[in-house]
Amino acid sequence: MRWVPDDAQAFWLRAPGCGEIRPAALPEPGPGDVAVRTLVSGISRGTETLVFRGGVPPGQYAAMRAPFQEGDFPGPVKYGYLNVGAVEHGPPELRGRTVFCLYPHQTAYVVPAGAVTVVPDDVPPARAVLAGTVETAVNALWDAAPLLGDRVTVVGAGMVGCCVARLLSGFPAVQVALVDVDAGRADVAAALGVEFALPGDAADGRDLVVHTSATSAGLQRSLDLLAPEGTVIDLSWYGDADVRLSLGGTFHSRRLAIRASQVGALSPARSGRRTTADRLELALDLLRDPAFDALVTGQSRFDELPDVMARLAAGSLPALCHTIAYDGGRSCSA
Repeated sequence: MRWVPDDAQAFWLRAPGCGEIRPAALPEPGPGDVAVRTLVSGISRGTETLVFRGGVPPGQYAAMRAPFQEGDFPGPVKYGYLNVGAVEHGPPELRGRTVFCLYPHQTAYVVPAGAVTVVPDDVPPARAVLAGTVETAVNALWDAAPLLGDRVTVVGAGMVGCCVARLLSGFPAVQVALVDVDAGRADVAAALGVEFALPGDAADGRDLVVHTSATSAGLQRSLDLLAPEGTVIDLSWYGDADVRLSLGGTFHSRRLAIRASQVGALSPARSGRRTTADRLELALDLLRDPAFDALVTGQSRFDELPDVMARLAAGSLPALCHTIAYDGGRSCSA
């Protein structure tokens, strides 16, 4: 008996700026595999729109590969990593369970059982797609190591910045402010339980600033907000964009610091005691918090993905986490 569908479909970037739906041939699952039917996937807006427009620098092609990517940058390439589905075949303990996988946008897929993580029963699938983003926030806070009573600002109210802000809101006596150029993000900040400010109104003297805006202006403002000896943790991925900073002012006299944080490797602060699987399980457990629903701001059908990605890349579709709903894999024209 064949355990996988013959009509699976996947979203591919055919060339920069041009997406399409393609048939996907699935292998018969082996004894250590699971066959998963996708329920919902999420678009990691910053990274995926950068990939969509062909903005990955050639020197970063290898570093930017997703776990189950097919093809190569700049295209054709099948890219993505926020996928939640139902296990239809596999080990008894996984069969019928809802799982998260770092898999691209595809209606069904076969992967090793170790590549999926069970979603807690009280975490809805649409919220569970944020697991990869919350995992990034967890790693960043392991890197940042905020202390009791710290004054912390997050610059950039996108998916990653909002996840970081929500996790910080649970630290005892930590003052958290979320800063963004879009005044409309004030409502999201309120839902996350943190303060909001436009860049020009943000309070300075901060012990720690987490930067996620992926802009030179955002990184400069992050430095400007620091107290002496303060640190910016930079989570932004700039791709092929140049970054310009003014370091001739207080950068040296205040002994400021910029540190990079990237989810591709475990934070050195935890690498001896945690695995990437532990980190992802923690992220899914943290998603029991319904406040994260404020980040899921839209949904489209799978067959609309080529148009949705183009609109997100162009900035004409406002969204934090835009999700894709699956119904068995409709065909579409690219």
